[in-house]
Amino acid sequence: MAFDSAIEWTTSTWNPVTGCTKISPACVHCYAERMARRLKAMGQPKYSKGFEVTLHEHVLEIPLRWKKSQMIFVNSMGDLFHDDVPSEFILRTFDVMRRADWHIFQVLTKRSKRLLNLNRLLPWAPNIWVGVTVENKDFISRMNDLKKTSAVTKFLSLEPLLSLLPSLKLDGIDWVIVGGESGPGARPMEKAWVVDIRRQCIKGGIPFFFKQWGGINKKTRGRLLDGRYWDAMPPITFANVIGNSVNVPRI
Repeated sequence: MAFDSAIEWTTSTWNPVTGCTKISPACVHCYAERMARRLKAMGQPKYSKGFEVTLHEHVLEIPLRWKKSQMIFVNSMGDLFHDDVPSEFILRTFDVMRRADWHIFQVLTKRSKRLLNLNRLLPWAPNIWVGVTVENKDFISRMNDLKKTSAVTKFLSLEPLLSLLPSLKLDGIDWVIVGGESGPGARPMEKAWVVDIRRQCIKGGIPFFFKQWGGINKKTRGRLLDGRYWDAMPPITFANVIGNSVNVPRI
């Protein structure tokens, strides 16, 4: 089955690892966990273990077969830097990304300490973007760890945004994504929090992407902020990377 990713800031997803465990408040209403349980109930073989951390060797080299350039979100259904993922498998995943240099890969983690610990071993390349989730001021340290890595493009995912984040030190950060929590039990996000982050990004010349207001039904609230969409991204260096109109496999 082939279809576009529903995630606003990417075009496709690639999951060589699925499953995770909760480590911070952002994880409380994890959408990936809900989806994994649903897919298990539907009999999907890849999710036979539900949301238990699982490696999928058979999909590891699939991006090398995608000939059209894509923005690929890595592990939308897990965290590549989870402690249960062997370092050797992480290195192999990075090697595939390095070789598939006609794509841009977006790696997002909450486990910034392990990312930093492996930094010197990873085969970095300009097409590998790395970000961390920061949901409130208690996890600013993730951003600080990210800044110390060798990633060429570093980004923040402030989603779900759970509090005001004043005085972010955005030097060394190339992109900021903001979004509210969605789905059952979604916690509210205040507009003042979003506007303050937008102000900081504009002041620092950082591309600002507003993903959604969130809520139990995120579609009803949409993603307009002050009457417009905010879809700024870092410069794309691959001329043939195209947008969300491309149908690509989601695996």
